[in-house]
Amino acid sequence: MARSTLYQLVASELRRTIYSGALGPGDQLPTEAELMLTHQVSRNTVRLALGELVNEGLVTRTPRRGTVVRERRPLLIHPQRELQPQPEETREAFAWAVSQEGREPSQEIEVSIVQPVEEIASRLELPDEELAVVRRRLRFVDGQPYNTNDSYFPLALVAGSEIARPGDIMRGANRVLEELGHPQVRVVDDIWARMPTSSEAERLQLQSGTPVVVYVRVGYDETDTAVRVAVSVLPADKHLIRYELESR
Repeated sequence: MARSTLYQLVASELRRTIYSGALGPGDQLPTEAELMLTHQVSRNTVRLALGELVNEGLVTRTPRRGTVVRERRPLLIHPQRELQPQPEETREAFAWAVSQEGREPSQEIEVSIVQPVEEIASRLELPDEELAVVRRRLRFVDGQPYNTNDSYFPLALVAGSEIARPGDIMRGANRVLEELGHPQVRVVDDIWARMPTSSEAERLQLQSGTPVVVYVRVGYDETDTAVRVAVSVLPADKHLIRYELESR
């Protein structure tokens, strides 16, 4: 049997034990020697199988304990709910979603005025050299970095508001836009996957081989004017994006 088929079979068996719950978060996988004996394969085949699981984000290698199962609690995201008001809710959408799962949200925020790159400027439909306010956020769940979110707003639209000032906006920037007379009534989402940049991998503390999902949302007000572009970088092993569609 081909070596590639052998290592895939070993990886498949280990993957099955993880997804079934037979091996849970923090549990140690059998040693390389044990796997060689159990599956009657070479050490190189075992290492290829384990490398595949590392790349999928299912396991991690530690100096003292060997290969262990990673904690996998993906954050469930419902993009279609972001603009829906939550009863008696005063927190922004991310914090609310995380708290609904019984987990603790937090974030680091940087606010600046920039001349956005062409991709952002075109989505905001800004004239040449027009400035934007960007709120860059590194978001945490239970103290672990989970994703980044950079939200851009036309400076002319939000100058002097909380959006243009440093610090958290507990009720969320979407609510501030409503108060400024620009509620978002339509959004357009673009989603794609890629490998992270070195700075993203460092900032999000990503395991080697972990891909990210780039999620770009453009929000439009009642005059169909673009008022916000939000760019999120989501580690693929920590997020589940769920859309719910109804036929009317």
